[in-house]
Amino acid sequence: MITRVAVVPYPPLLVPELTVRADPETARLRGACLRAVSSLTESAAEWVALGVDQSGPVVLGPDAAGTFEGFGVDVRVTLGGAGTPDPRLPLPALIAGLLREQAGARSATTRLLAPDTPVDECQRLGTELAAEDIGLLVLADGTNRSDERSPYPPDERAKPVDEQIRAALADVDTNALLALEPELCAELGVAGRAALQVLPGVVAASGGTWRGDLLYSATPYGVTYHVATWTRTA
Repeated sequence: MITRVAVVPYPPLLVPELTVRADPETARLRGACLRAVSSLTESAAEWVALGVDQSGPVVLGPDAAGTFEGFGVDVRVTLGGAGTPDPRLPLPALIAGLLREQAGARSATTRLLAPDTPVDECQRLGTELAAEDIGLLVLADGTNRSDERSPYPPDERAKPVDEQIRAALADVDTNALLALEPELCAELGVAGRAALQVLPGVVAASGGTWRGDLLYSATPYGVTYHVATWTRTA
């Protein structure tokens, strides 16, 4: 049964080799992600990583491998095996491989959902995954329209959505995650919406009491990033 979940963003800036010198905010973000995934490894050496990509739905097994060469540096990662690096491996899977290696997990089978995956389908997947003896890694950024540094024009609807996600992760508020509107999230750049909405199915099927720990939540470069862990305590 799943007893621990880690939620992290998946920007390329998590790769140390892609920055000449990490500023304090980047260091804070990377540190929070490492704490989250290290706690996941304490719970289980084998992970399922959930992300969202246009190529989904697709499952990438432990032999999948890739490189960050498309982002400027040939940093190679694998999901657990010794496969040949695929230069087209989607970013969520690349970050899953990077974090797996940093945390010392044995493998990270990665499931990429389609961006428009319906909410009820996300819940069903969570119900299916709940019984597996794995650590669950969820890869999801917040909005990318928060302020003047954002890559897209600021939208006044962005900050309330980020606050909704932030509070939901801190409080294990599955109803708040289910209330995320797919269309609005798509407009505001919350590409990992479907991955987040798998969590309510996991919690409901697992039962018990869950504790949330929010390790990081900020908008350092115009995109909001949240890092959290959920732990089943009873």
